[in-house]
Amino acid sequence: MRITMIGSGYVGLVSGACFSDFGHDVICVDKDESKIAALEAGRMPIFEPGLDKLVAANVAAGRLTFTTDLKSAVAGADAVFIAVGTPSRRGDGHADLSYVFAATREIAEAVTGPIVIVTKSTVPVGTGDKVEAIMAELVNGHEVAVVSNPEFLREGAAIGDFKRPDRIVIGTEDARAMQVMRDVYRPLYLNESPILFTGRRTAELIKYAANAFLATKITFINEIADLCEAVGANVQDVSRGIGLDNRIGSKFLHAGPGYGGSCFPKDTLALLKTAEDYETPVRIVEAVVQVNDNRKRAMGRKVIKALGGDGKGKTVAVLGLTFKPNTDDMRDAPSLAIVQSLIDAGATVRGYDPEGMEPAKAMMPEIAYCKDAYEAATGADAVVIVTEWDVFRALDLKRLAGVMGTPVMVDLRNIYPPAEVERAGFAYSSIGR
Repeated sequence: MRITMIGSGYVGLVSGACFSDFGHDVICVDKDESKIAALEAGRMPIFEPGLDKLVAANVAAGRLTFTTDLKSAVAGADAVFIAVGTPSRRGDGHADLSYVFAATREIAEAVTGPIVIVTKSTVPVGTGDKVEAIMAELVNGHEVAVVSNPEFLREGAAIGDFKRPDRIVIGTEDARAMQVMRDVYRPLYLNESPILFTGRRTAELIKYAANAFLATKITFINEIADLCEAVGANVQDVSRGIGLDNRIGSKFLHAGPGYGGSCFPKDTLALLKTAEDYETPVRIVEAVVQVNDNRKRAMGRKVIKALGGDGKGKTVAVLGLTFKPNTDDMRDAPSLAIVQSLIDAGATVRGYDPEGMEPAKAMMPEIAYCKDAYEAATGADAVVIVTEWDVFRALDLKRLAGVMGTPVMVDLRNIYPPAEVERAGFAYSSIGR
């Protein structure tokens, strides 16, 4: 099949590369000429494990190409995926759909025959109806179907998630579109990946409901962690104890500094706004958003407390800046709020991250960036583990303590056993233990 992917960001590039690896002919489109030039030269605009090799292999095989020319890419395509950004709109928190609708209008002008338009971007309920209305207004004489096909990719594990999905959700009641989507996903269907066909609005809501539920699990265990600290319990054991119940499950029950990234923050806000528009408030999600925002600031106060209650004149080494490991994504990363709270308290901050240094510099220019954890910790009054990169799980703790001015560690990801860190000479604090 011939597939066109509008948008060569995280979702579009990963999806396009994986579709081409299935044997489809894929064209990835983007307005950013520098991004397309970089992709044609084999340089990835994002860090995602294995993506560079996957792209290179399929470019070499002639199945994956890149262009800024949307019109030529759409002409003759069997399916056109819209995978542009839908960030939170400034001022009100609604999803900004301007890129989706702009792409829709450009697609409409380029249609040359029967086509299936697929919204891969995360969009609020009813967006597909608006896309369909735009296509109906601008396209004459060609059969057009609009489908919702939300993505469920975890940054850092996106290729595996795409090729071995828990489910594939396809929102359409159009028979021809159903068959096209079956053909698109045939390699996964043959591997017995479940395909769930629903109404289009249902598919749109599934994405938001899934992310809101996962955000709720994270926020729930973070509040339980605070309770554990107050009563003298261990949140890791609590997580294991409830996670072994198969009605609950163990995933997303790891206490930490709060969720961030490109999905949970904006998607929970967008769901709140949709619920408000339809006068059906979702109070649990409201609480999740508020608690998570408070959580990040509270982690800054936790570090100040470990410094003796005063950050003025202190130096803090922050290890891990991205919102999670195996990505360079800094969007809504907990480190942003934590670093700001430390600076507000009068501390000097040094940072290190294996992949997120460049995007972090644009967002936090006021901190010093170091070549590794030990340089960041040299002379510091405290070291804070914010992101659980593997490189931080096997630090030489005695060496780390030896280079510090005051050996204090605040482990916001609970990656070390307390006794091990204390034997190395640290005053140690963690989450919910």
